[in-house]
Amino acid sequence: MSALTVSKEDEKRVKGMGFLNNRGTDLFSARVLTINGKVTAAQHRCMAEAAEKFGSGELLYTTRLSVEIPGIPYEKIDEFREFIAKENLVTGGTGAKVRPVVSCKGTTCQYGLLDSYAISEEIYKRFYEGYRDIVLPHKFKIAVGGCPNNCVKPNLNDVGIIGQRIPKVNTDICKGCKKCAIEAACPNKVAKVVDGKITIDETKCRHCGRCVGKCPFHTIEDGEDGTYGYKIYVGGRWGKKVSKGRALSKIFTSREEALDVVEKAILFFRDHGNKGERFAETIERIGFENVEKELIG
Repeated sequence: MSALTVSKEDEKRVKGMGFLNNRGTDLFSARVLTINGKVTAAQHRCMAEAAEKFGSGELLYTTRLSVEIPGIPYEKIDEFREFIAKENLVTGGTGAKVRPVVSCKGTTCQYGLLDSYAISEEIYKRFYEGYRDIVLPHKFKIAVGGCPNNCVKPNLNDVGIIGQRIPKVNTDICKGCKKCAIEAACPNKVAKVVDGKITIDETKCRHCGRCVGKCPFHTIEDGEDGTYGYKIYVGGRWGKKVSKGRALSKIFTSREEALDVVEKAILFFRDHGNKGERFAETIERIGFENVEKELIG
């Protein structure tokens, strides 16, 4: 294996552009951003052509929905970037900054409770692109999950958003059926008929919305009887150290309000985090309750 001959300064410079050194060589992997894991057929063809033209001919998919193309010679990096730019593709996603957002397929998934593609694209533009020049104490990861199934693990990110549907029960019209459709539909077994009326344990309900519209007597109807919302977790991370994020005590029913909380979290980390620590450590040091007050008042 040949040794790296590129200077440390140049290696650091191109890493900031999204090119990671292939160990022991002068070759690099380009980290191509997909915004939220969604690319067009034309963009995919462009990446495949770029891999054959400049790299090893392989496309590697990362856990954060970026595409890495290995085997690119150092002297071909600028040419590579120009080549993929024709399909509006860029490299990046490194450094102590807001990282590209990860999203599930909640927009099309049968269980999705929010338009995860739309909100993740907004987060990408507002916080990844818009905060590109803001240096943070450490990297800052954001994930959007369409429902409590938690497929993309939003609670293991610095900030995670999970779609919610909060059922509204009209007990006045509940018939207390022996075979309750709401009780049967609840995957977490927190909906139960007690003393002839359906009850939902709010302390355990995950707001998956599966119960909405199931009752033939409309005890929980579709529409306004199932309020949509955003649950926000802060302080999660995974890797050598794992921290499960904690949910803020409020469920937000406005997308703009939820995104404002994301912005407050980023700026709080910038202003109060120590260099080299993750947001989880900042929260642990300052105290969750104190951080929550700053984020939601």
